[in-house]
Amino acid sequence: MILTSHPVAIPRDRVAILGLFDTFVIVEVILDLTFGGGGHSKAILRLVPGVTLIAADRDPEAFRLAQQLAEEYPGQVKPVLGRFSELKELLEGLSLGNGSVDAALLDAGCSSMQMDTAERGFSLSKDGPLDMRMDGDRYPGMPRAADAVNALDQRALASILAAYGEERHAGKIAAAIARARSVQPIARTQQLASIVAGAFPDSALYSRRDRLQRPSHIATKTFQALRVFVNDELNELVAGLEAAQAVLRPGGRLCILTFHSLEDRITKRFLRGEDLAAPPRRNVRQWARNQLREVEEEEEEEEEEAERGRESSHWVSMQKKVVVPSEEEVQDNPRARSAKLRVAIRN
Repeated sequence: MILTSHPVAIPRDRVAILGLFDTFVIVEVILDLTFGGGGHSKAILRLVPGVTLIAADRDPEAFRLAQQLAEEYPGQVKPVLGRFSELKELLEGLSLGNGSVDAALLDAGCSSMQMDTAERGFSLSKDGPLDMRMDGDRYPGMPRAADAVNALDQRALASILAAYGEERHAGKIAAAIARARSVQPIARTQQLASIVAGAFPDSALYSRRDRLQRPSHIATKTFQALRVFVNDELNELVAGLEAAQAVLRPGGRLCILTFHSLEDRITKRFLRGEDLAAPPRRNVRQWARNQLREVEEEEEEEEEEAERGRESSHWVSMQKKVVVPSEEEVQDNPRARSAKLRVAIRN
């Protein structure tokens, strides 16, 4: 099937929140690589009448929602079920090859829909089975988070918590998990949260603060690490960025939202044209094992990035500095507090 639609010109002020356009651009095909609950896609369809929207996601529930949206917008919305690493073949099935997409959006990490469903096992605040598989039951042999915490040896578990959760107390938490599972298997989210909390004094339970200076549960980074590990999120993110680079036409826009520093570092390196198969300038795993980078260092890095203005042969940044949510936006949507938005133009 060949996807066609009438091009439309969209003024910037109507779509600035999406970060996809500047001044006036011609848009026929937009790829939403992370459909989730459909919030971004629905906004795009309202703002760009007649556009063809590819609604992709690895989550079967998100795919079901995309199919419902396709019924509301017949001929416009094309649901796609698959991981980033499977996108090339899936898009070719829609006759979308290299240079056939005008804009792409990638909203990394866990969707609100996944986080809000206790049975999916992503949230430490909602008791449910310790699952965390973004693919649901598509791959029956795919390990769950419970498999990881019960089967991995203590050293491997500590390495995962340090590398993927940037957890400075990875060894202590891994030891607590190992002790607990020797008594009974760890099967529930709040069971794991209690085990992690039990490794610290009561005063430390909510001693950490988020960017709003609100208390953050001591197990938050543990849950992030297990989720990233189970879903191979960092490798999949690289695959998604590479897929977007391939299908975007010259002049096409790529909008990337990240929610933690590991995602953001990969995104920055990709847009700079660095070889992601090579070690980063600073080894993230080694750094994570030793200590966390202080907030001041992160701010300095952003300032240095703006000063260097490094560009790759594939991308030109549309921003002098990364965009972060305003205080008002964070008050409206607290989950956006750690979001970083980067927008680039395909050369």
